[in-house]
Amino acid sequence: MINFQFARAGDVTDAVRQIAADPKAKFIAGGTNLIDLMKEDVERPSRLIDITRLPLNTVEETAEGGLRIGALVPNSDLAYHPLIAGRYPMLASAILAGASAQLRNMASTGGNLLQRTRCLYFYDTATPCNKREPGSGCSAVTGLNRMHAILGTNEVCIATHPSDMCVALAALEATVHVAGPAGARTIAFGDFHRLAGDTPQRDTNLQSNEIVTAVELAARGFAENYTYLKIRDRLSYAFALVSVAAALELEGDTIEEARLALGGVAHKPWRDPSAEAALRGQLARRATFTHAADVLLRDAKGFEHNAFKIDLAGRAIVRALTQAAAGTPQSQSNKKIR
Repeated sequence: MINFQFARAGDVTDAVRQIAADPKAKFIAGGTNLIDLMKEDVERPSRLIDITRLPLNTVEETAEGGLRIGALVPNSDLAYHPLIAGRYPMLASAILAGASAQLRNMASTGGNLLQRTRCLYFYDTATPCNKREPGSGCSAVTGLNRMHAILGTNEVCIATHPSDMCVALAALEATVHVAGPAGARTIAFGDFHRLAGDTPQRDTNLQSNEIVTAVELAARGFAENYTYLKIRDRLSYAFALVSVAAALELEGDTIEEARLALGGVAHKPWRDPSAEAALRGQLARRATFTHAADVLLRDAKGFEHNAFKIDLAGRAIVRALTQAAAGTPQSQSNKKIR
């Protein structure tokens, strides 16, 4: 039995005060990840601070034409919100590709950003894991690593970030709003999550005494030519082997703007501006998409059981861009790409 105290935050200021006072405390909202970690003895918080009553559960339009999404908006509500479904359908598709309907009903926007890897060695407290116990070693490097990372890796950690929603948010260049003892600040989504580096125990650049309050989307939503493609072992309720968020703005057959992000391949949602630059100004055709895939995967490194992911990711990128260019996000394209 893990003994812990339970408290409830009255507002954001109170939540920050409570978390700052106890470094071993954890916030809890839907609890879809934290409760699993506690059951497996991976997390042993001294106190759970309930934030479910904070006024962070709305989706509001911003003066710049974007949207501000409260950290406590449930994933299901967000996916089906008319402003998201109409203006940011790639995000809606990514959310609906994740977990089960029951979990999406409980999972929150902020919690989705902060969920931890599903690496089996991270969950198995009998095995060494640098993410769980820094300096103990990474069992996955020489172990069963079929689900593990192929980009941004080192010998310290090859775990992957599990979120689908975050892959779409990376492609949409979202901004994360946080609050702490020093006040409010914003973090560009690309800077929010971290590669393992030499601190694999840190998943994000959120400080331990801060709370996520909102995620903000820019006005550009890529609502016409987009897709979220998730390749997994079974059709539902499975984490991605490889996922692709692809978004294009076209002028005729020419790509004016492009966004491309991968999931299931790195310690964070993977985005490389040079791959997007390889698409801009080019014709929307297979050769262009193949070149962009090659650029994005140029530094990919496979391990004993997951080297297949490199080829799989390349083909998934080409397929996703093909579907995005043809405006057929939910099925294979019926428009031939030269």
